[in-house]
Amino acid sequence: MINMVDIKMQLDSNINYIVSGLERSGTSMIMQILEAGDAPVAYDNFRLPDKYNPNGYYELENGKIISRIIKGTFLLHNYLGRFIKITAYGLKFLPKGKYKIIYLQRDIDEVLSSMEKMMGKQDEEKEHTKTSFIWLNNLVKNYIKSRNDIEVIFVNYNRILLKKAVQARRIYNFIDYMDISINEIVAIIDEKLNRESIDLPL
Repeated sequence: MINMVDIKMQLDSNINYIVSGLERSGTSMIMQILEAGDAPVAYDNFRLPDKYNPNGYYELENGKIISRIIKGTFLLHNYLGRFIKITAYGLKFLPKGKYKIIYLQRDIDEVLSSMEKMMGKQDEEKEHTKTSFIWLNNLVKNYIKSRNDIEVIFVNYNRILLKKAVQARRIYNFIDYMDISINEIVAIIDEKLNRESIDLPL
């Protein structure tokens, strides 16, 4: 079942709104921030919360919509005016349209460490993985900045944890909506959810 959360806020119904970034970069946290401010978000219950994302993954189709975007079978128009989550790689295949994208940035070493903990083992080719992730991150960022049908804001994961109110207002300013209870939004940003601060066994 797809959760279509739309309580108070109305966004532009001509725009596809997307939260993106590399895996383990904080995209689920951004979806929580948006939901807390009554922004319309869409996700399903296919992937349940776990110790790595205790508040949920906020994904559609277990995060496997990228293959459908590549094939042109994912109906983006069904989600106009609502935020959905698409990881960085999928942005390369967005059809022409009108988009607003919140793109998460996080230190690559933190991303890789979080992925290792989630997999339960060390990456034996970590340096190669790091190089590949840096390449992909730069490629996607340059690509979305080059498209005239995309507006993007780059948000740093650690700055959100350090400057909660400032960063939350910045996000909501990007979507042209400031009639929010900033205290309620800040309250759900829990620095303890930083996977690097939790002792999860490898």
